[in-house]
Amino acid sequence: MSRFLEKLEFVKPADLVSGLKMLVSIPYAACLKKKRKQMWLVCEEYNEARDNGYWLYKYIRKAHPEQDVVYAINKESVDYEKIKNLGEVIQYGSIKHWAYYLAASINISSQKGGKPNAAVCYLLEVYGILKNTRVFLQHGVIENDLPFLHYENTKMRMFITTAPREHQFICEKFGYPDGWVKCVGIARLDGLHDAKVKKNQILVMPTWRKWISVPSSVSATLDDMSSFEATEYCKRWMEVLRSSEIEEWLANAGMELVFYPHRNMQKFISFFKTESKHVKIADWEHYDVQQLLKESAFLITDYSSIFNDFAYMRKPMIYYQFDNEKFRKAQYEEGYFSFKEDGFGPVCETFEELKTALKRAIDEKLKNPEVYLNREKEFFTIWDTDNCKRNYEEIKKLQESL
Repeated sequence: MSRFLEKLEFVKPADLVSGLKMLVSIPYAACLKKKRKQMWLVCEEYNEARDNGYWLYKYIRKAHPEQDVVYAINKESVDYEKIKNLGEVIQYGSIKHWAYYLAASINISSQKGGKPNAAVCYLLEVYGILKNTRVFLQHGVIENDLPFLHYENTKMRMFITTAPREHQFICEKFGYPDGWVKCVGIARLDGLHDAKVKKNQILVMPTWRKWISVPSSVSATLDDMSSFEATEYCKRWMEVLRSSEIEEWLANAGMELVFYPHRNMQKFISFFKTESKHVKIADWEHYDVQQLLKESAFLITDYSSIFNDFAYMRKPMIYYQFDNEKFRKAQYEEGYFSFKEDGFGPVCETFEELKTALKRAIDEKLKNPEVYLNREKEFFTIWDTDNCKRNYEEIKKLQESL
């Protein structure tokens, strides 16, 4: 009970409004449940149709039109255009979304919080008030220990994984019942086999920092929070974007660097500026993550799990981890994957190390060293275009068992 009350402290007024929407939707949901007994509801983040949910939904609509499946998204989002003609689409967070969520035989999402309201659903589902069947498609390949995804904090019925080592780690560490974690490959990997690579494009894609994006009382002990520009995160990446040496190397090699921070850091995109003709600042509305990953020849990241998508395509990368101790303490604990021992590129902790590694890569025309190529092949034993198919088949088996 104390844990339940602790979670209640984080409930906001908007969550209470959403709770009222849920209550209003109950009669509609009851009718819907009787009429559409095997309906599946798919979603990602509020504004998104570009991750594993989108890829699975698109596959189901084309390969299994007989399956009753619905997608939820904010209809004002730029991504709505790419999904509106695939099938039934409803407004994310609406009364209708609540009704469909309560009525669905299976709720499917690439996000733990992929629900009409994450806070309300958490309280209802984790504490057993609302019993439903949920499938977690994952947002990427997991390499860290993520307690918020442990079974006690989700009560999800199926958890999709991609790599054997990842699968073993989650089975052993996350507490899901035997057979509930499936190693079938995340759906979006199907779209990575037809990449047309721009041989001169370097993608810089760092992940987010929770203590900066969602400030708390702890944030000031980790960083200078007087302004975003004062944070180590901003300073270090601006150092990369404004480096005269990197600018010169790019110009001489005829290359371009595209900077695209994590979606939780996109609200700070205006702080990242450059006058370079060879550096581009990419925002969420105008650039698609998967397209950038597919078309780029080289990646610079820190801890972002998108490095796995890049490695899946057998492409080279550098990890720039200038705040490893802080990141591990305040955000994600290291899991089974050691970047230095298992990673798919060199690990750099200082700007000088990053410049040395990048200069070497440019001089070698962004070739993927054999040692890292072999690691990529060994890590991803599933390498085909049947990921969506396997996801669908496992969910169908689950449906038949209900």
